[in-house]
Amino acid sequence: MASKQAPHERRKGEAALGDFAEYVERQQALRYPNKAAQSQSATTNAPEVEHHAELDDILDSLNLSEPGPRIRLRDLLLSAADDDASLQKLVDIVGERLDEGHGESVFDIGFENHGESMKLTKEDWEVAYKRLSQAAAKIDADCQLLLTKNLGGDLDGTPTRDGDVSGKVMIRRRPSAAEEVIETRIAVVGNVDAGKSSMLGVLVKGDLDDGRGRARVNLFRHKHEIETGRTSSVGMEIMGFDSHGQTVLSDTPGRKLSWEEIGKRSAKVITFTDLAGHERYLRTTVFGLLSSSPNYCLLMVAANNGLIGMSKEHLGIALALNVPIMVVITKIDICPPNILEQTITQITRILKSPGARKIPIFIKSREECINTATQFVSQRICPIFQVSNVTGENLDLVRSFLNILPHHGRYDADAPFEFHVNDTFSVPHVGTVVSGIVKSGVIHAGDEVHLGPDGLGKFTTTAIRSIERKRIGVPAASAGQSASFALKRVKRKDVRKGMVVLSKTESGPPKVYREFIAPVLILSHATTIKTKYQAMLHVGPVSQTCAIIDVDRPFIRTGDRATVAFRFVQRPEYLVPGDRLLFREGRTKGLGIVKSLGYDPERPLGGVNVGEGGDKVAAGVEDAKNEGAGNEVKVGA
Repeated sequence: MASKQAPHERRKGEAALGDFAEYVERQQALRYPNKAAQSQSATTNAPEVEHHAELDDILDSLNLSEPGPRIRLRDLLLSAADDDASLQKLVDIVGERLDEGHGESVFDIGFENHGESMKLTKEDWEVAYKRLSQAAAKIDADCQLLLTKNLGGDLDGTPTRDGDVSGKVMIRRRPSAAEEVIETRIAVVGNVDAGKSSMLGVLVKGDLDDGRGRARVNLFRHKHEIETGRTSSVGMEIMGFDSHGQTVLSDTPGRKLSWEEIGKRSAKVITFTDLAGHERYLRTTVFGLLSSSPNYCLLMVAANNGLIGMSKEHLGIALALNVPIMVVITKIDICPPNILEQTITQITRILKSPGARKIPIFIKSREECINTATQFVSQRICPIFQVSNVTGENLDLVRSFLNILPHHGRYDADAPFEFHVNDTFSVPHVGTVVSGIVKSGVIHAGDEVHLGPDGLGKFTTTAIRSIERKRIGVPAASAGQSASFALKRVKRKDVRKGMVVLSKTESGPPKVYREFIAPVLILSHATTIKTKYQAMLHVGPVSQTCAIIDVDRPFIRTGDRATVAFRFVQRPEYLVPGDRLLFREGRTKGLGIVKSLGYDPERPLGGVNVGEGGDKVAAGVEDAKNEGAGNEVKVGA
C-alpha cells in the first residue's frame, strides 16, 4: 500500500519542481542551440551569460540594437496612395514579422514599435487599415481585425482616456501548398469525465453537445470507448482556421469534415492530442504527452469535481516539461455556483503554488482573450476559460484564443534531420508507414535515411517513398512539423514506437547507448531511491524499463536533485544530450534531462569505484515498501 506523503515533503517537492523546471529550460540550449549565440561565441571568448528570451523581446521592441534613423510606422501607414516606395517598405516590415511568427503576426495599428502612440483619428485609422491590407495582399496574406479602441462598432474594447484610435490586426499568409500550413500542437489532459473528448467534438464539428455524449462519439477509436465514454488511446483531432481567421467547418450541420478537407481549406491547423484521463491509462497518456512534442497543454477540469485524481498528475507532467498551460473549466451549466467558486479557488491556489508559479488570468471577454493570447509567449501566464459544451457559453472565446495563439517551440531547420517515430502502420498498396514529429532538419521524398535502433542497437538504411501531412501528400517536411513517411523495403514488424529516422551520413550509422547520465529531480517517493532501483523511463516516444546503476550520493528522496546513471534493461536507444526524461513507477516519481551518453564504471559519480557490479543490476524494485510497488512493470512495456 502506498504511504501518504507528509505535508512538508510535498511542499519540498513542489518548490524543487519550480527550480528544476528553470534549470531544464536553460539546458535545452544544448539540444536546440541559439544560432545567434553560437556565432557570437565562435568569434569571441566572452563568458557565458544567462539568456532571458522575454528581455530580448523587450529590447527588440525598443530597437536599441539598430543604429541610424528609422522610418516611423505612422508615416508608412498614412502615406499617399501613389507612394509605391513607402508601400514597399511597409510590405518588407510585414514580411519580416510573418517570417518571425511562422506565417502569422498580430500587428498593432496605432502604436510605433517602441510603444509610442501614433495619435490616429478615425479618418487616419481607415487609411492606415486599408494601407496595411494592401501591403498584406502584396505578399499573399489576409488581415483580420481583432480588436479596436475608440473607433466604435462590435469589436471596440474599453475606451482609453486619450481618445486615440488603435487596433490589433491578425495578418496570416495564404499557404500556396499543404506544407506551408501553420501547425500548432495542443495536448488535451485532465481527469476522467472532465469533458475532454466532448469539448474537442464541439470545437471540431461546430455543433453543441446534447449532454449525453453525442459530441464525443466521432472522436473515439475503439468499441469499448464508445460503450464506456472513456478514452483509452491517444486520439488525434484537427481544427482549421482560414487566412481570415474563420473556423473551417462543414456547410452541412452535424457533418464532420475529413482531415484532407480541413487541410486544403486552412491556413492554420490546431492539432489536438486527446489523452486518456483514467489512471489505468497513465502510461498511454505520458507517452502521448512526451511523444507529440506539444506546443501547449490544455488542462480540462470539470466544474463540479475540481482538480482531482489524475488532473494534478497531468498538470505536474506539463509543468515538468515546461509546456505553456491553459485551463478550461467545463460543465458550468450543471454546476451549482458555490461548487464552481470552490473549484476556481482551488485551481487558483494550485497555479500560484511554488511548484507551478503561474499567474491565473480568468478570461471573460473578447478583449481579455485577445490581449492574453498575444502575451502568451510568457510561460508565467495561465489563461482560464469557463465553458459549457451544451449551451455553448464562452466557446467563442476559446475559438478566438486558439486562432490567435502564437507558435511556440524550439526547432532548428538547419540542423541534421531527426524524426521520432510515434506510431506505425501497414497501409495496403503503400507498405510500412511511420508517423511522428520532425525534431530538426528538412527531409524530401526520395531521400535515403537511417532507421533504428533495433533490438541489437543496429540501424537499417531505407528511403522515403512519400510524405504526408494531415493526410495530404507533400514533397517535404521540416523541423517542428508532424508528418507520416512511407518507407521502402521495411516490414512493419521491424519498426516500433521510439525509433528514430535520421539523415544518411558518410560517417555511417549513428551511435546508440544503453547507459546515460542525467541530473534528476525526485518529485514524490515514499522511501529512498538507491542503485538497483527500477522504473519505467520516458524520453520523447521512448518508453522502456530503466535501472539506476550509479548515483552521486548514497540515496535520494522526495525533493532531492542528484546526478544519476541509468541503464536501459531491454535494448539501447538513440538519445541526445538535452533530451528531457520522466520516470515513473505507477505514478510519476521524477524527471530529468540527459547530460551525457555512456557510463564508465571506472569513473563512478559518487567517487567510489563500483567495479563490475554496475554491469549486473538485479531486476526488481529497491524496496517492497516503495510507493506503487504493487504496479506490475513489464520489461519493454
